[in-house]
Amino acid sequence: MKILFVCSANVDRSPTAEQIYKNYPGLEVKSAGASWYAKKPVNRELILWADAILCMENRQKWYIIEEFADIVSEKLIENLNIEDIYPYMHPSLIEIIKAKTDAWLCKNQC
Repeated sequence: MKILFVCSANVDRSPTAEQIYKNYPGLEVKSAGASWYAKKPVNRELILWADAILCMENRQKWYIIEEFADIVSEKLIENLNIEDIYPYMHPSLIEIIKAKTDAWLCKNQC
């Protein structure tokens, strides 16, 4: 399964998720940001690549649904509901991402 993790700027949350899951068996992962100032902005190529898109907040989910309406209808898009209050690879951020992503993976792969 190919998972695209999306946050706002692609600085803290989504790169942390990518780092956590980059060697996870059966997964390919990438990360991007949904804001104009994102380090690596989400784009059509990334959306087409992904089987699933895990967003950190609802606003990223709705941005992707609106901006890429013509190509996301068959994609799994989920809001993990993770606030933008932790720096990259912070232990609390790692714990939250793992708990929420592992629960999502179990629900969608178990």
